[in-house]
Amino acid sequence: MWHRILGFIAAALASCTTFAAELNRTETRWLQGMWPVVVFARQTRLPLDIIVQPQSAPGAAPLALGFVDGRCKLVLTMRGNEQAQATLDRIEPDLLDAALELMAAHELGHCRRYLDGAWHGLPAGFSASVPVDLDVPTRTAYARMQATRREEGYGDLVGLAWTQLHHPQLYARVHAWLLKERAGDLIPGSHHDTLAWLRLAERGVARASRRASIFAAAADLWTAGLGADD
Repeated sequence: MWHRILGFIAAALASCTTFAAELNRTETRWLQGMWPVVVFARQTRLPLDIIVQPQSAPGAAPLALGFVDGRCKLVLTMRGNEQAQATLDRIEPDLLDAALELMAAHELGHCRRYLDGAWHGLPAGFSASVPVDLDVPTRTAYARMQATRREEGYGDLVGLAWTQLHHPQLYARVHAWLLKERAGDLIPGSHHDTLAWLRLAERGVARASRRASIFAAAADLWTAGLGADD
């Protein structure tokens, strides 16, 4: 069975994927779960490539997004990376596909922000707050951390908007799973402290009624939560 799935995914990805070796079992499971989001990206003409890293990179995020020459790169770094399988193992089996779709949609949120030229930016009328009692290098690092935090918050909301649209019956459980993931080993105010936005999304992300609206839905709630990241 796994060889049939592997062959299907490898063939389907041939036009948009760069990888140097045969996919392993963990990579195949991630791709299988994320595939509806990849299909959505292609249907909506997002310039998305998938990169499966052939080399070992322990400690790297299993899934990440890069942006090169106007194209978004969905990067899987799973070889020699215990977190790739550990992430799957922490998710209840009946939530696994919905959670993998959320993670992929989160990265599409980053892609959309890059394409819009809005990465690390703020809407008109908003400004970042940085403590004045810090030295210049620390102020710079703090500002970058908070900018990253805002982007992570937006990505989480895009993921939840996708869940609300495609898995409404699982929304409460997927939201609870994401909240638990973000709250684990949390350093308040750090890059992945998105709790302020997740709390706003407890009952759903407004306007997530059509495929093309997940980014707009996330933007509305993201703007409502700005200021809670400082």
